[in-house]
Amino acid sequence: MSTKVLIRVMMRLRNFIALGMVAVLAACASHEPEHKKAPEVPDIASEPLRVPPLANMAQTPPRSLKGRFQAVGWGALPGWADEDMQSVWLGLINNCKGLMRPISGQLTNPARATPQAWQPVCAAAQQSGLGEGSSAQQLRDFFEQQLQPWRLLDEQGQIARNTVTGYYEPVIAAAPTRQPNYQWPLYAVPDDLLTIDLGGLYPELAGKRIRGKLEGNRVVPYDTRAQIAAQPERQPEALVWAQDPVEAFFLQIQGSGQARFENGQAVRLAYADHNGHPYTSIGKWLADQGELPLEQASMQNIKAWAQRNPQRVQELLNANAAMVFFKLEPIRDQKLGPKGAYGIPLLAERAIAVDADYVPLGSVVYMSSTYPNSGEPLRRLVFAQDTGAAIKGPARMDFYWGSGEQAGALAGRMKQSGELWVLWPKQAGTPSAR
Repeated sequence: MSTKVLIRVMMRLRNFIALGMVAVLAACASHEPEHKKAPEVPDIASEPLRVPPLANMAQTPPRSLKGRFQAVGWGALPGWADEDMQSVWLGLINNCKGLMRPISGQLTNPARATPQAWQPVCAAAQQSGLGEGSSAQQLRDFFEQQLQPWRLLDEQGQIARNTVTGYYEPVIAAAPTRQPNYQWPLYAVPDDLLTIDLGGLYPELAGKRIRGKLEGNRVVPYDTRAQIAAQPERQPEALVWAQDPVEAFFLQIQGSGQARFENGQAVRLAYADHNGHPYTSIGKWLADQGELPLEQASMQNIKAWAQRNPQRVQELLNANAAMVFFKLEPIRDQKLGPKGAYGIPLLAERAIAVDADYVPLGSVVYMSSTYPNSGEPLRRLVFAQDTGAAIKGPARMDFYWGSGEQAGALAGRMKQSGELWVLWPKQAGTPSAR
C-alpha cells in the first residue's frame, strides 16, 4: 500500500470517529479469539538466558494495579510442601528470558511485571547450577530463598476468590494440500486485510483495533466467513486443509493449534490476525434452529450433527461471521505450547491467563483450586503469561492444560473456584507493574 493511500485511510478514520460513525466501527471492531495474539518477539525459548546489569535496564512508566496484596509466609500456601515442581525450572528460566528481554513496543499495553525487581532473581537462577534434574526440595528452597508470597486481595481488601476455567491447544488431523478427505481450509492473513490500531490515533482507544479493506478510496468492513467461502477468487492462501470442519472451527476459537499430518509430522497454526467481525456461537445457532438443545451443544455433539447433515455444514459455519487467520510455526519441542500474550511458549499445567490489571504478566503465581467437576485439590506454581477476553477481575484465571484431546476434555469441564498468591522478589517490596 502506498504512503499516500495509507494517509488517506488514516484521515478517513479520523473523520469516521469525529462524525460518530459507530456502525462502521462496530462492523469492523476486532473480536479477538479466546486468548490474545502473541506479540512479535524472537523465539526466546531457544535462546540462552541473558541477564543485563541493573544499570543497563531501561525504565518504563509505572502502571497501577487494581488489587491489593498481603504478605504471608510460605506455610499459608496450601499444598506448597507437596508441590512436585516438575517443569517449574524450565518455566522460570523461560519467564526470566521474557522479563529480561529489551522493552518492546508490542508489550506496552498489558501491565508487565517490573523487570528491575526480577533482575537479582534471574541472575541467581542463572548462576545457581539448578536445572530440571534438581530435586523438588532444592527447587522449593530456591523459591523460598528468593521470593516472598503475597496474597491477592480485591479492591476492598478482601481475599480475592474467583472463577478458574481451562483452555488448551487443539490438535487436528490435516493435510498440507487439498485432498478428498481434507476439504476445510485454514487460511493465512489476506493480502488486502487492513488492521488499524486506533490507539495510534487516540491514546484513549489503546488496544482497540478495526479491520477492513479498501474499496476504491473507502475503508469498508472485511469479508465475513460466508463471503470468503463463496468467493474462491478472493480466498487467502490455505496453509493446511483440515479433515473435520468442526474441529477446525474450535481451533479458531482457541486462537491457535497444531495440524498433524498422516506421516506423523505436525506444525503449529499460530494466531496471526482476524477479519474483525463479532463471534457468534454455532451452538446457539443450532439451538435457535431447533436442531440441538443449547445445554448439549458440546464440540462432540456439534460434530455428530455435522456428520448427519453434511449438506448444511457450511451454513452452520457461516452463522459465525468471524474468521481467524494463521501463520505456520515449527514445533521444535513438544513440551512447549503456543506463545501466550507475553510472547513466551506456554508449558502444560504451568501457565495461566490472568487479568493484567491485577496480576502483571510475567509474575510467578501460586494458585489453589480444584480439578474439573471435582473437589480434588489442584495447587500449582504457575506463570502468568497470557490474557483473555473473558479473563477479567481479581483472581480470575484460565489454566492452560496443554495440547490434544485429553487436555481439551479437562479444559472443557473446568469451571472451579480459586485464589492466588503472587510470588515476588523479596527485596522488591509489593508486586508492581510497568
